[in-house]
Amino acid sequence: MAHSRKLRSLLVSLLLIGVGAQAAIDATAQKEITQLLDFVEHSGCQFIRNGSGYPAAEARAHLQKKLDYLENKDMVSSAEDFIERAATKSSMSGQRYQVDCPAGKQDASAWLNDELKRLRQAP
Repeated sequence: MAHSRKLRSLLVSLLLIGVGAQAAIDATAQKEITQLLDFVEHSGCQFIRNGSGYPAAEARAHLQKKLDYLENKDMVSSAEDFIERAATKSSMSGQRYQVDCPAGKQDASAWLNDELKRLRQAP
């Protein structure tokens, strides 16, 4: 009987720890991430992933899938997390993402970090 109570107490503690660890993205971070995804989609740039180019709308869809996965694993709590964990490199090959825009080709994470900086400076 005492063993059963200890086991039950342990299970309740583990459940509470699990519930406490699940932290949702706050409203500000969610807004910034959505703005970055919109920026990607409407950029007119080609997104280069694993050596192949993809239109902006497909790039957004791909990044959204990665974001959804990361959110389910509670691995994103800021726009910086999103950029670093979803929009910097391929999870499969490790190759860095690039964007090919009218102004030239550049690293996707630098491009998105520049946009995040711009968003945060906007009134």
